[in-house]
Amino acid sequence: MGSDFRHGFPAIELSMTSLAVDRGTDEWNSFLCKRVREACENYGCFEIVYDKIPLQLRAEAFSLIRQLFSLPLETKKKNVNPKPFHGYCGEYPHVPLYESLGLEDASNFEAVREFTELLWPNGHDHFCNAILTMMRQLDELKDVIEMMILDSYGLGEKSDSIVPCKMLLRVMKYSAPPSGEEVGLTAHTDKLLSAILCEDQVSGIEFETKDGQWVKLSLSPSSFLFIVGDPLMAWSNGRMHPVKHRVMMRGEKERISLGIFPVPTEGTIIKPPNELRDEEHPQIIKEFDFTEFFRFFSSEEGVAIDSAKQVFAFAGIST
Repeated sequence: MGSDFRHGFPAIELSMTSLAVDRGTDEWNSFLCKRVREACENYGCFEIVYDKIPLQLRAEAFSLIRQLFSLPLETKKKNVNPKPFHGYCGEYPHVPLYESLGLEDASNFEAVREFTELLWPNGHDHFCNAILTMMRQLDELKDVIEMMILDSYGLGEKSDSIVPCKMLLRVMKYSAPPSGEEVGLTAHTDKLLSAILCEDQVSGIEFETKDGQWVKLSLSPSSFLFIVGDPLMAWSNGRMHPVKHRVMMRGEKERISLGIFPVPTEGTIIKPPNELRDEEHPQIIKEFDFTEFFRFFSSEEGVAIDSAKQVFAFAGIST
């Protein structure tokens, strides 16, 4: 239990053994919650060393995701959702290597079943069962991390969650570049509350440090990656760092990854708790409707603004 640093970013062990620590004990607060909070504040991300999700389940999920991406383009384009980045994305001239699909409310059996029936004539029971099992395990991991964040700020007794959310699953494919190195996904900060990412052996994700250096992060086969999003930064009143990241492709292998993203429910207002506002930490972001912000970031006005500055353009408080 504890943390170390790999490639300049924290790696925190959240194994079955460490999670057996009783909530509220010194070990829980000092060795887990404190490290999670410091990683989110200082780096905006951390590697999760986690052995509760079997490697066999990961391999099974990625095998099925490859089947999904092998479907005809016209079939994948049936994955339509009016919300930004909730459905099929691809064929972008500025990121020609990137393709992804989205599954909203992905911990819900009916949502997953409807997704498979949309893309396969007779559905796909194997896909449903494996993805639901993976999602429920990742949901549990997300809940544990969120609990640690709340406890680290002394808010655990007041709330069970940071904000009410539904889970979005995004599966992503990055084709191997024709030659040399190419951008798989342009630099950005996340617009959902947070992300937990899982990759299938081929690395490529890079993070910008606070001093402006880009650092490549390669995960171990059993690790995941937690990333702070803009809404979590706003909720923490600027304490947490929404790290800018990108995907750079090299070599001859395609890259497959999946991510779960907590999406605040319709009508959710993002605002810092009173306990996170004081003279030393004056409020830096106005409270805002998450859905309105999510529409803004993908609007013509929003896309003209640097990704890291969008939330401040939308709800920043002038000083």
